[in-house]
Amino acid sequence: MIWQTLQSLLTQFEANTKTGPIFLLLAFVAWGIVWSWVFRRGVNLLLDYDKDQRIDRMTASFISKAGVVFLWAFVIMLYAHTVPALHKMGTALLTSVSIASIVIGLATQSTLSNLVSGISLIFYRPFKLGDQIQINVPTGLEVGVIEDVSLGYTTLRTFDNRRVIISNSAISNAVMVNLTAVDPRIMAIIPFSISYDTDIEQARAIVMRLAEEHLNVEDVVGCPVLLLNTSSVDLSLRVWCKDSSTAAGVKYDLTEAIKKQFDREGVEIPFAYQNVIVKTVT
Repeated sequence: MIWQTLQSLLTQFEANTKTGPIFLLLAFVAWGIVWSWVFRRGVNLLLDYDKDQRIDRMTASFISKAGVVFLWAFVIMLYAHTVPALHKMGTALLTSVSIASIVIGLATQSTLSNLVSGISLIFYRPFKLGDQIQINVPTGLEVGVIEDVSLGYTTLRTFDNRRVIISNSAISNAVMVNLTAVDPRIMAIIPFSISYDTDIEQARAIVMRLAEEHLNVEDVVGCPVLLLNTSSVDLSLRVWCKDSSTAAGVKYDLTEAIKKQFDREGVEIPFAYQNVIVKTVT
């Protein structure tokens, strides 16, 4: 009884029956879902056990996505090979394969370019997941952390929690600055100006003291004179910070602190002004 039930069930999956291709399609889809989950789960478990991070996260993420795509491509080809009706359809479509390949190639030119560029990013590794980069995009100069590299696009998370989506072809052709590739430390440069009547050494001592008292400043480099401008003496305070996000905060803090301390100690910050001469015509 059980054997007969099993045989009748198996006949539903025969490709030559009316319902066979449908049941086979469902079976292949289920098979693809299970194995794609197993593949992704295996990659995630491998990364979880890699406590020393000897495996590059960006490469593993890219391989996981590409592996799932190739797995489904294999499922589709295997299903087409199993169903005889699709054999005949495939033979009929061979006559138009040249035209179809040209049309598909033109339609997917940018997609293929992004895919090839993504592979080149994996091999040449100008950055990895978690790196902070600076890059010019249509929205302007963006600084952020590499969050994900997919088959077609790279996701950049900015410090104000925006997600900048950049195509792999665009990011591979752009000139970028990797702020954390070797040493995450970065120099914060705080420009300021004083009047010609102000003692340069007094102003320099004030800003150097403020920098040394700031908790996020690792080292004070100096405070050179940059330019003798038309109405001001331009200087810049230069300090080392542990990373770019910290440097941005230090720059804002010290700019405000310098203005307040100059006001307390009577150091003049020059600003542009105009003299208006009114002439009376008699």
